[in-house]
Amino acid sequence: MNTHLTTALDLARRGVPVLPLRAGKVPFGNCRACRGNVCGGRPNMKVPGPCDCPRVCHAWAAATADPAVLTGRPWAPVWEQTQAVAYHPGGAGLTVVDLDDPQAVAWARETLPATRTVPTTRGEHWIYLGTMRSANAVRSGVDIKSEMQYARWLGPGTGTMTRLPDAVRVLMEREETTPARGEVVSSVPGRAEWGRSVATGCRHTERYVRTGLERGLALVRARTECGAGSLAFGVAQFLAGQHATCPGPCGLELLGAQIVTTAVSVGVPEAYASRAVTNGLAGAA
Repeated sequence: MNTHLTTALDLARRGVPVLPLRAGKVPFGNCRACRGNVCGGRPNMKVPGPCDCPRVCHAWAAATADPAVLTGRPWAPVWEQTQAVAYHPGGAGLTVVDLDDPQAVAWARETLPATRTVPTTRGEHWIYLGTMRSANAVRSGVDIKSEMQYARWLGPGTGTMTRLPDAVRVLMEREETTPARGEVVSSVPGRAEWGRSVATGCRHTERYVRTGLERGLALVRARTECGAGSLAFGVAQFLAGQHATCPGPCGLELLGAQIVTTAVSVGVPEAYASRAVTNGLAGAA
C-alpha cells in the first residue's frame, strides 16, 4: 500500500480528516466539473454549495476521515502522485499556530502557553485544543491554521496539547503597533497608578508588586515594531496570576490600566490594548 495512504488511514482511524498534497506540497486542483468552483463548493466551505463530487476537489474542504473515501476508486489515481499528507485542524477540533522562522518560535516561547509542538523545515507547529478562524500573517512569521485551512502532517510531535488560549485568539484582531511619535492621542493618560491604598487585601509587599509591574511594562515598551498588544495580554495574565491566592482587593484594575497606557504609548490602539489586558486579567482567574 502507498506509504502516504497508510499514513492517511492511520490518521483517519483517530478521527483526523486528511487530504493528499501534490508536488509543491499543495492540494490537487479541482476536477473538470468543479473547476472555477462552478459547482458551488463543498457544503462545509464558507459559502455552502451543492457539490457532492467524490474526487479530491476544493482543497481543505475535501479532507475526510472516511476510510471508504480514502481508498475509493475516485481517489486511487491521486495517491500515486501524492507527495505529502495534510490534515484539516478545524475538523479535528484543533488549531495550529504555524511559526515560520526562529524569531517567531522565540516569540511563541515567550508569549504562549506550552503545548504539543512539531518541528517544521523552518520553524515549528504549536497545536492547541479548540478551533478558531484561520488567517495568515497575523504577525511576522505566524499563521493560524484551523477552521478553513489545512496543515501538512509532519508527525505527532512532542508535549501535551493544551486548550487554545486567548493569547492566540487576540492575534486575529488587527494590531497596528508602530513607534509612537510625539504624544499619543488617547483617553488613557491621566489614570491613577497602583498603590497600597487600593490593595488592602494584597499579601505581597508594595516593592514586590511594583518590581513585577515595571519589568512587565519594560517588556511592552521594548516592542515598538510589533507584538506589544500580545505581550500586554501576557503581562496582565502573569501579574494577575501572582495574586490568585490573595484575599483581595489587590487593585488589579489599576495594574491593568498602567499596562494599557504603556501599550498605547508604543502605538497599540487603545481598544485593542484594553481587550488584551482585560482578557489577560480574566485568564488568570
